[in-house]
Amino acid sequence: MAAMDADVIVVGAGLAGLVAAHELTSRGRRVALLDQENARNLGGQAFWSFGGLFLVDSPEQRRLGIKDSVELAWSDWQGSARFDRLQDEDSWGARWARAYVEFAAGEKRSWLAGHGISLLPTVGWAERGDLRAGGHGNSVPRFHIAWGTGTGVVEPFVRYARQAARDGLLTFHHRHRVDELVTEGGAVRGVRGTVLAEDDSPRGVASSREAAGEFELTAQAVVVTSGGIGADHDIVRRYWPERLGTPPAEMVTGVPAYVDGRMLDISAAAGVRLVNRDRMWHYTEGIRNWDPVWPGHGIRILPGPSSLWFDALGRRLPDPCLPGYDTLGTLRHLRTTEDLAGHDHSWFILTRKIVEKEFALSGSEQNPDITAKDRKAVLRDRLLGKGAPAPVRAFLRNGADFVTADTLEQLVEKMNGLTGEPLLDAALVRRQIEDRDLQLANPYSKDSQVQGIRNARRYIGDRLGRVAAPHRILDPEAGPLIGVKLHVLTRKTLGGIQTDLDSRALGADGAPVEGLYAAGEVAGFGGGGVHGYNALEGTFLGGCLFSGRAAGRAAAKQTG
Repeated sequence: MAAMDADVIVVGAGLAGLVAAHELTSRGRRVALLDQENARNLGGQAFWSFGGLFLVDSPEQRRLGIKDSVELAWSDWQGSARFDRLQDEDSWGARWARAYVEFAAGEKRSWLAGHGISLLPTVGWAERGDLRAGGHGNSVPRFHIAWGTGTGVVEPFVRYARQAARDGLLTFHHRHRVDELVTEGGAVRGVRGTVLAEDDSPRGVASSREAAGEFELTAQAVVVTSGGIGADHDIVRRYWPERLGTPPAEMVTGVPAYVDGRMLDISAAAGVRLVNRDRMWHYTEGIRNWDPVWPGHGIRILPGPSSLWFDALGRRLPDPCLPGYDTLGTLRHLRTTEDLAGHDHSWFILTRKIVEKEFALSGSEQNPDITAKDRKAVLRDRLLGKGAPAPVRAFLRNGADFVTADTLEQLVEKMNGLTGEPLLDAALVRRQIEDRDLQLANPYSKDSQVQGIRNARRYIGDRLGRVAAPHRILDPEAGPLIGVKLHVLTRKTLGGIQTDLDSRALGADGAPVEGLYAAGEVAGFGGGGVHGYNALEGTFLGGCLFSGRAAGRAAAKQTG
C-alpha cells in the first residue's frame, strides 16, 4: 500500500473541488486531487450544466430595465428557503444564504470576470414562484447564462489544475475511490480507498468499478467535494420526504452515474454531522434522452410559460403548477394527489409556435451554440432564425416522449399510445383547452397562466427570445399540436455535511472536525442546506464556486 503525502487532499474533481484546489495551489499549497473517474471527467457534473448563475443587480439586469436589490433578493431567498430549523439544522445554512446573496450582489461578477468567465447579455427568468409576493420564487429575472455554458465555467479551473500539476503543486489521482477518512485523535489526517481499474470511457459514461489495488494518502487537511445523490435512485427514495408524497417508481436521471452520494455516509462514519437529508431538488419536466450518455439519461426542458400542463389523467394542473414557476410545488402536487400516486408522468400540450420560441433544453451538449461561444449562431438560431433550435428539432424527430398531430383527437390518441392505456379523454382535454383559448380575446384575463404570459412579455428579454406571442392552442395556423410526456428527473441534493462559513465540517457537537472541510453539493452547497426547501435556480454552480472558494482559502490558512 503506497503512502502519498500532500498539504491538502481534495476528494472530488468537480467544480467545487477544482475551485478549492485553485485557491490552495495559488497560495503555494501542495494538493492531491482524487476522483473515482478518469481524467476526461474533470469538472464533474458542472461540465454538463447549462451554466446558469444567480446574480443580483447586475449590469446585464440594469441594461434590460430590471430593478433588483439585495433586499429584494434576500426577501425572495427567505420566502423560498422557509428556514424552519434555525436553532439546529438550518443554523449555518441561513448564514450561508445571506452571505451568498451578498456575494451575488457584490463581488461575484467581477470575480467571475477575473477568471475569464463572461455572461450572455440576456437574463432569464427562472423559477417564477408560487404567485405570492412573500413566497417562493424570483420576483425578477436573475438567471445569467455563462458564455460556454457549464463547460465554460469549469474550463479555467481545469486549466489552473493542469498548470499546477506542471508546476509540481498538484497531483492528480484519477480512478481513486475514497472508502474511509483516516482520523488521529479526532482529527482527519488522510484517506484510504480503492484504486479502480483503468477505464478510458468517454466523459460521463458509467465506468468500471473493478478494484485494482488499495491506497492511503495523508495530509494536514482533507476537503470533501464529492457531489450529491442524484444518480442513486435507491438513496433518493430512502430520503424522499413525506411532504412530497410517494417517490415515483420510475424516474430519469439528470446526472452521471458517479453522482452516487458515497462520501456522505463515509463522512458521517468519521463523526461528521449530516443535516437536511430530506431536502432535495428534482424536476418534473424530464424527458428521456434519445442519445444517452449515462444510464437512464434524462434532459430537463427549460419551459417558457405557454405550454399547457396536464396530469396523467388529463386534468390541467392548478396554480402555481405552471411551466417555469414552482418546481417542488408541482412535484408535490403530482406525488400527493391521491389518484395520481400510481402514475409517474405528466404532459405538456403545445403548438409549433410555442416549441419554436420557448423550448430550451438544459445541458451544455444541448446548447452547442452557447457552449462554443458562437455569438453569430446564437443570434441566427435563437433570435433571428425560424424554427426550433437544432437540439429541440432532434428531440421532435427522435425523442420517445414526443408526439405530433394536426388535430387534438389524433394527438390524444398518440399520447395514450405512449402509456399503453387510454388514460386521457380527448373530450375532457378539448374542453379545458377551449376554455383557455377563450381567454385570449382581450389583453386581460382571469386565467392565471394567460396573465403570466402577458406579464412575461412585458419584460424585453422574454418578449424577444423566450415567450411566444399569445395565441389559441387550437389555432390551425399555430400547429401542428405537440404532446410531450414528462418524467421526474433526479438532480440535486439540498442537504448534506453541515459546515461553518469557513467550510469546516462540523461534528455532532457542533464543533469543527479538525482537518476536515466540505464544499459543493455534498455540503448542501454550504452550511448543510443553503437553499432551505427551495432553490431560486442559477444557484447550484454558484454554490460550488462560493463554497469551494471558502474551503480552499480556509484550508490554505490552516496549513500555512
